Amino acid sequence: MEMRQLPEDRRRDKEFEAFVAGAGGRLLHAATLLTTEPPAAAPLAEKLLVGALAHTYVGWDRLRGDDPYDHARLELAGRFARSAWRCRRPRGGLLSRLSPAERLVLVLRLYEGLAEEQTAAALGLPVERVRALCARASSAMRSAPPGGAVAGTASPQRERAMP
Repeated sequence: MEMRQLPEDRRRDKEFEAFVAGAGGRLLHAATLLTTEPPAAAPLAEKLLVGALAHTYVGWDRLRGDDPYDHARLELAGRFARSAWRCRRPRGGLLSRLSPAERLVLVLRLYEGLAEEQTAAALGLPVERVRALCARASSAMRSAPPGGAVAGTASPQRERAMP
């Protein structure tokens, strides 16, 4: 027996489908940055994204004018924070040399463009802690990779001396 869908359900499904079509790629990229998995094979990132999108879909009708992208982004960040112990092992991604907390703050602040206050509120941290984590992560990303200096880049001592 085929179930008939109510017009409200069809509308919600179409709205959510359009949202995922527009925001899914950016959210997936944020998830791969957080998990440090290569984009071609990112099962943890996909699991984070599917969970965040499922939670967003469940609460779709309760958003009432709120930005669904903000809701999905904060859910993704929260899911990563709760499962960060799985992402301690470096997987060779761009941010793999950062701690999970540093990755989370760096992605929210620089990739997603959230203000320090918004990031602090989303993570339940003081603004000063967010500022310190972002500064430490940024300086770690500017320094030479752990395996030695890359050809054509300045040494870490020289970079620190520059204003």
